[in-house]
Order: sequence, then C-alpha cells, then structure tokens
Amino acid sequence: MSQCRVQIVILCEDKQQEVFALHFLQKRGFTLDRNVRTEICPKGAGEQFVREKYVKEVVEYRRQKNQRSGMLIVLIDADKKTVEERLKQLDNALIENSHAIRQPNEAIAVFVPKRNIETWIHYLQGTNVDEETEYTKLKKQSDCKPYVEKLVTQCSQGNLDENAPPSLKAACGELQRILPLIG
Repeated sequence: MSQCRVQIVILCEDKQQEVFALHFLQKRGFTLDRNVRTEICPKGAGEQFVREKYVKEVVEYRRQKNQRSGMLIVLIDADKKTVEERLKQLDNALIENSHAIRQPNEAIAVFVPKRNIETWIHYLQGTNVDEETEYTKLKKQSDCKPYVEKLVTQCSQGNLDENAPPSLKAACGELQRILPLIG
C-alpha cells in the first residue's frame, strides 16, 4: 500500500482513543513505527487538551505538507455537544489564532464520537446505542481491537448499518475523504 510511509500525528483525549486509532490505521495498511507521533492528554480535561493542541498540530502539518506525505488524525469527544458544535470549536481555535480553517485538500481528519468513543465500541459490539448515554469503559483498552477490525471492514466497504451512530457514519465519511489525499 502506498500509505505505509506516511508521517502520522494522532491528537486524542485518552488512551482508549489512541488504541482505537492506532489499530484502525494498522488494519488499513499503515506502518506504525517511528512514523507515528501521538499527542494524548496526560490527565484532566481531554477535549480541552485537544482543542488547545489542535492549532499547533495544524500549523505543523501545513509547515511540513510540501516536504513529506503526512496526515493529522484528531479524536475529540462531542460529550454533550453536537458533532457540529465540536467541529466549530476547532475551526474557531484556528480563526482566533489567525489561521485558515481546515481545507478539503488537507489530510487532516477530525473524528468526533458522540458522546464518547465508548459509544462506537458498544455499537460495534452489537449493542443498540444512542448518542446521549454514557457507556462503560472497557476493562482493557486493547479489548476494542476486534471491534475496530469490524469497523475497518464496514468503512472500507461502505456498508455501515442503518442504525450506526450518526457520528460513526460521519467518521467513515471523513476517512474516505482523506485517504485519496495521502500519497
């Protein structure tokens, strides 16, 4: 796969999001060695950490864009906000710092699980979910891997179930948007 030597930065709230993203990328054929850098909230408000680091990571992505193939993967929970509200917060962070918002031709993907990543995991486990309930965390973050593999198959084939959470459908669309940009 031509994607295997892409410089990847993952900006996320917590370890569960990191494990989810890394396993997803690995199953999509990306080489996850020294070409991956993860920025993860050490403790505290994860969404605030992501919002604050987002501007720095977008600026760095843009600075390096012409030198090497790369992508920025951002995971931020919607929590009690809508996906659109969370995306608008990220756009506003760029605007407030005198930078252009994310452009369609940039390999910057923002994934916004509503309410949180556990909503997606529970859905992939076969649970009927809504995006308002706060679902339990897994005992071990790596327990999500079989479900991530299911998602990789469904996203790549474009066949998410009709009852998939809307935020997960949006995430698959976001992935399909950036994959052609990496090369």
